[in-house]
Amino acid sequence: MTIGKPATSSLGSSFSRRSVLGGIGTGAMLAGMPGLAFAKELGSSFPGLTKLINQYVADKKVAGMMAMIGFGQAKAQVISAGSLKLGGDKLVGADTLWRMYSQTKPVTGMAAMMLVEDGLLSLDQPLSDIFPEFADMQVLVDPEGALEDVVPAKAPITIRHLQTHTAGLGYTIISKGPIQKAYLAAGLTPGRVSRSPIPGVDPGAPTPDIMTFVKRLSELPLVYQPGSKWSYSLSHDVLSAVIEKVSGKPLDQFLQERMFGPLGMNNMFYHVPADRAVDLADNYAPFAGSLIPIDPGATSIFLDKPPFAFGSTGLVGSAGDYDKFLQMLLGFGKLGDVQVMKPETAKLGMSNLMPDTVDTRGTWVAKQGFGAGGRSGLGTADSPAGTFGWGGAAGTAAFVDTVRGLRAGGYTQYIPSNSYPFQSDFPKYVYADLDGSAPVDTGKTSP
Repeated sequence: MTIGKPATSSLGSSFSRRSVLGGIGTGAMLAGMPGLAFAKELGSSFPGLTKLINQYVADKKVAGMMAMIGFGQAKAQVISAGSLKLGGDKLVGADTLWRMYSQTKPVTGMAAMMLVEDGLLSLDQPLSDIFPEFADMQVLVDPEGALEDVVPAKAPITIRHLQTHTAGLGYTIISKGPIQKAYLAAGLTPGRVSRSPIPGVDPGAPTPDIMTFVKRLSELPLVYQPGSKWSYSLSHDVLSAVIEKVSGKPLDQFLQERMFGPLGMNNMFYHVPADRAVDLADNYAPFAGSLIPIDPGATSIFLDKPPFAFGSTGLVGSAGDYDKFLQMLLGFGKLGDVQVMKPETAKLGMSNLMPDTVDTRGTWVAKQGFGAGGRSGLGTADSPAGTFGWGGAAGTAAFVDTVRGLRAGGYTQYIPSNSYPFQSDFPKYVYADLDGSAPVDTGKTSP
């Protein structure tokens, strides 16, 4: 059984900023093989997913892969296979560190919701209250057109817009034309991939700090009118700046004090310590049926301190730590005896926060809702009630289902995430086993 469809085009043509950092499609969301996938803690209740993970590793589509699935506050079941690098001896396990990339966004989103709970922010508060430079923004007439061809914004950017990618901001992995070039020139590229140059990927000039990042962003036109269109964006990096300005603490410090520390998330990093390099999985690019290492754990770019705590893409951590975050969401702000936010705050953050005026047609969230950094269920067949989650550029995926009391995360490391359907179809695999049917692999990739 062939699972997925490896990239077969040339390395140069298959790589772009969108393919490297985008393609987030989560729906909410044996010979020489160093480790065999097996289900632990709850028994083999996910046979289809276990078989699929085994197959990915057996076919050498990935070096290693893991899933953690739990109900309520109970201990998660772990399914794991493979090693941290191809041909390596260190097996994927509880201490393995994964590049979370855009799975950082729901974490940042919930941090902002804590400030809403504190009364220091409100969802419909204009961003210009906090950063006056975002008042009187200009909007491109054509999203791919000349930077001089603009009209005034019809409405202010709000915190709600930032949470839901409806602020009208651009993204180098999505935007095209002059605005993309302007973002690159200004260093508005928060994602880190590799120390080595990657064909087709322009990393842009580095931005020295978060406040410079925000100032440069405010000087460029918006791509869409605020509140009019869902468009994947830099909004959660702006939220990183908002959190720092309002709380007086950088995002990483705020998260450590308000979330990571209280929840015991001790294996979640913006800057991976040198002594944890041995636990960091290698990141690969599928190419012509092989895996090309683009960020080995031993020399990873994530061992360098970032210019600032990227609210959109910066976290590296263990599956177990991210499971604690999911447990907290499933417990509506509570994990065990620790309450980090009120139930109503957590429920609001996981609900559909998008304004009714937003057009989602043709986007990754068509017929979906969007909450504080992740997809939100609308209560339809396409968008189940109580679901919330998002994925990451290196093939990871995570979601909660508050109706079934379910939490699930899938972890591996390959870029672009749409090289295989693991990320986009991960929820399908989980629900297929729960419902007693075998997961169906279509061979299709995510958006």
